[in-house]
Amino acid sequence: MRFHEVTGCIEEGEGLMVEFKRKVSSPRKIAREMIAFANTRGGVILFGVDDDKSIVGVESEKAELEDIGIAARHLCDPPIEHKVDIYNFDELDVICIEIPESEQKPHLLIDDNDDEKSFVRVGEKSIQASKEMIRVLRHQYGASEPVRLIYGEAEKRLFAYLEKNERITVKEYARLINVSERRASRLLVRLVRAGALAIHTMEKRDYFTQMVRL
Repeated sequence: MRFHEVTGCIEEGEGLMVEFKRKVSSPRKIAREMIAFANTRGGVILFGVDDDKSIVGVESEKAELEDIGIAARHLCDPPIEHKVDIYNFDELDVICIEIPESEQKPHLLIDDNDDEKSFVRVGEKSIQASKEMIRVLRHQYGASEPVRLIYGEAEKRLFAYLEKNERITVKEYARLINVSERRASRLLVRLVRAGALAIHTMEKRDYFTQMVRL
């Protein structure tokens, strides 16, 4: 990344593909951010830049770089590819991490409790991915079998609902067709994989919208 591109990111501010950090607070928190970018469209994390775009610099390049390496190699599964550069702004150093969109989705946070946690980027925030989003990410690349769209009674009721309401959650769909939320979740993910629905991630819960008219 060239110097003028870094200054452009700072001037533009935080967004879907740009995150500012005053410092590396902990490898685990950085791993969450790296996972979110890799699972979405890739992006840039700038350390030594405050939320108001002011450049504060990093205190110790060596310590910060060690924590970034720990985050990428030991706290992300699979490990995340990234590029690190250091830029000087009037004797203040800014560390830039470039993270490409991954072809090994979903990346998961290695957790002491063995919980399956992943993250995605939504606007200028990195939020935890739902079970449904993790399943969708798992089939974005690789040799996944194509999914055939089955248009049965459950699907008819779903699309009739979406014609009137535009969006639906797992809980709403489970109630609509009188099945468990687990069953509703599987049906919705299948329709996303078939290209009939789109999944949208929010901070509290996901929702689904129609992609095709049947």
